[in-house]
Amino acid sequence: MTRHLFILNDAPYWNERSANALRMASALSKRDDHEVRIFLFGDAAHCARRGQRVPEGFFDIEALIGKVVANRTPIGICSTCMDARGIKDYECLPGTERKTLADLAEWSIAADKVISF
Repeated sequence: MTRHLFILNDAPYWNERSANALRMASALSKRDDHEVRIFLFGDAAHCARRGQRVPEGFFDIEALIGKVVANRTPIGICSTCMDARGIKDYECLPGTERKTLADLAEWSIAADKVISF
């Protein structure tokens, strides 16, 4: 079993990095021989917000998160980043949850591969 940790840093629609990370995480999470975790850092915390309006020509981040959650992929959102951006827990998508830097440290230690976008 290969354990992957994806760390996303960018806002959902500023560029395509977060979408590409979620697409890759989704592909890996479908495989029985891979375990995936995702941590949303900085402006990537906005990726977990419900009810996003997708700009024309962009991937639907909310739908991509739904795909990885359906594959039992844990998604953590930096609690400090949420607070700094005024994001409340009830505003976040199902399957995502507030996590701490200590949680990220544990996930990093447990991971075979850490991939940062």
